[in-house]
Amino acid sequence: MTDASLTNTTALYQASPQRQLVKTVLRVLLYILLIAFALFYLAPLFVMVTTSLKSLEEIRTGDLISLPREVTFDAWATAWSSACTGIQCDGVKPYFWNSVLIAVPAVLLSTLIGAVNGYVVAQWRFPGANIFFALMLFGCFIPFQVVLLPMARMLGLMGIAGSIPGLIFVHVIYGLGFTTLFFRNYYVTIPSELTKAAKVDGAGFFRIFFSIFLPLSLPIIVVTVIWQFTQIWNDFLFGVSFSQAGTQPITVALNNIVNSTTGVKEYNVDMAAAIIAGLPTLLVYVVAGKYFIRGLTAGSVKG
Repeated sequence: MTDASLTNTTALYQASPQRQLVKTVLRVLLYILLIAFALFYLAPLFVMVTTSLKSLEEIRTGDLISLPREVTFDAWATAWSSACTGIQCDGVKPYFWNSVLIAVPAVLLSTLIGAVNGYVVAQWRFPGANIFFALMLFGCFIPFQVVLLPMARMLGLMGIAGSIPGLIFVHVIYGLGFTTLFFRNYYVTIPSELTKAAKVDGAGFFRIFFSIFLPLSLPIIVVTVIWQFTQIWNDFLFGVSFSQAGTQPITVALNNIVNSTTGVKEYNVDMAAAIIAGLPTLLVYVVAGKYFIRGLTAGSVKG
C-alpha cells in the first residue's frame, strides 16, 4: 500500500466520526422540531380539556394554560344534559344521537353503493364507462354551496325536507363520488382474470361481487368508512340547511351553544360540548388510523 493510499484511508477514518456527529445533531434537531410542532398542535386540545375540568370561578381567576386546582365534571354533565324546553334542548345529548342516526346509515349506504359503482367501472367495461366515472369524479369537486338550492327543492318534492331521512339522502348522494373513486382505484388492482374465470364457471354479476370482490375489500372499506364518517359527522352546512328543530345534528347544536348570549358565558361547558362532539371521529381514527393509511396506498400500484 502506497503512502497516498494510507493517507486517504486515515482521512476517511478521521472523517467518519465527524459525519456521524453531524447526522446525530441533525436528527436531534429534527426531533426537537417535530416535538415543537406537536406541542403547538396539541396546545388547543390541552386548553379545551383543562378548561372543561375547571369551575367558572377558577376560569375567571386562574391562568388559561394552568392545570385545574380542583377537577370537576359538572361542565361535562351540563353539556351532555338533555333538559329541553319545548323544541330546544340545553345539552348535546339528543343532537348527538341525531348525528348517530344520520351518520351510520349514510356511511353504510354510500359505502355499499360506491363499492358496486367501483366494481362496475373497474371490472365490467361498458360503453361510456369512462364518461360515467369522469362525471362521478367531477361530483367530488362540486362545492357544497352549489347544491344547496337544487337539493332543497329535491327534498321538498320527495317529502323528506327537514328530516333525518332527508339528511341521510343528502350525505349518501354527495358522498358517492368519493366512495366510487376509492373503490374503483382499489378494484383495478384486482386481476380481471378472476372475473373472467368466474363468468366461465357461470357466476353472475352479484355472485362475483359478493363472493370474490367484497371479501377482498376490507382495506378500502375501512378507508371509505373513516372518510365518510368524518365528513358526515363534522358537516355543518348541510345540517343547518336541511334540518329543523328536533332533527339537527350535533355540529348545529354546538354552534348554538357556543354562540348563545343568554346568561353568563360558560366557557367550561362550551369546551366540554366541543370535546363530546369531536370524540367519535377521534376514536375512529385512533382505532383504525393505521388501516386508513394502508388502504389509501392499496390502490396506488395500478389504475
